Amino acid sequence: MSTRELTIATAWIAVLAIVGLVAAGWRKPARATANPARAMLPRRARLGLPVEETQATLHRRPQWWRKIWALVAGSTMAVVTGMIVATVIAFGASWVVITLSHMLKK
Repeated sequence: MSTRELTIATAWIAVLAIVGLVAAGWRKPARATANPARAMLPRRARLGLPVEETQATLHRRPQWWRKIWALVAGSTMAVVTGMIVATVIAFGASWVVITLSHMLKK
């Protein structure tokens, strides 16, 4: 397959994707939208909802031992995650070095 054929195929895929997106945007919504002009008809009675005021409970501060536990647990998770990421990166870097140095020996 030449570069020209690959470019033409890619252009066709892009054009068909755009046509599909435009066609999907022209469909009707699943639910009809409200007409704001109908809401203010003079013959319609204005109904309200009763409102009750209640006292909400105040926020309690966490205990000191919960703060310390959160600090210890968060630090432990950060260290373990860092160790895992460092191991994966080191393994990948060593694999790349070994592979490239093996290719130089050929």
